[in-house]
Amino acid sequence: MTIPEPIKKFVDIFSELPGVGPRQAIRLAFHFITSGANTIEEARSALGILGTLKPCKNCFFITNNKTGLCDICSDERRDKRTIAIVEKETDLLSLEHTKRFRGRYLVLGDLKKNGLLDPSQKLRLKSLRDWIKKELGGTADEIVIAVNPTTYGDLNASVIRGELQDFAKKISSLGRGIPTGGEIEFADEETLGEALTRRN
Repeated sequence: MTIPEPIKKFVDIFSELPGVGPRQAIRLAFHFITSGANTIEEARSALGILGTLKPCKNCFFITNNKTGLCDICSDERRDKRTIAIVEKETDLLSLEHTKRFRGRYLVLGDLKKNGLLDPSQKLRLKSLRDWIKKELGGTADEIVIAVNPTTYGDLNASVIRGELQDFAKKISSLGRGIPTGGEIEFADEETLGEALTRRN
């Protein structure tokens, strides 16, 4: 049996998404088809809205604010002298859900397993160093390296620490409440909160 071309195109695009393979993409396609035109239009509208978002010019999280800053970087009540470095936007959201971190962030982007930072990540770290020089007089109180506790996460954390060691009074990592090999994104709030509290 030949799959109609529109479904093939849908599957090609959606099977590239994290956690979605060809089989799940086909199920999604048929879900939209059987749900009707209204559901398809709502999905199209939601995807269009995502296109209005852009990276925050300070931390590289997402924003649609005219200032170019996300809500966290715009919030004067946050402790700007404490900065957490995370790999992904979803890691930032996970830390926020714990309600135990009131500092700022830097979203670094997907880390490589060889421990080497790509050019865009080096630029993001440079922008953080420049921001610390301009806004904090050259030294943050604490930089928390909040990356996944995997072998390559530890390797990258060591590289990041070397890049920032002259720009903070203290550089810490999450406590080992998260099991080795685990991912921040999937940790429950209590475990992640404890890892934040026990950072060292």
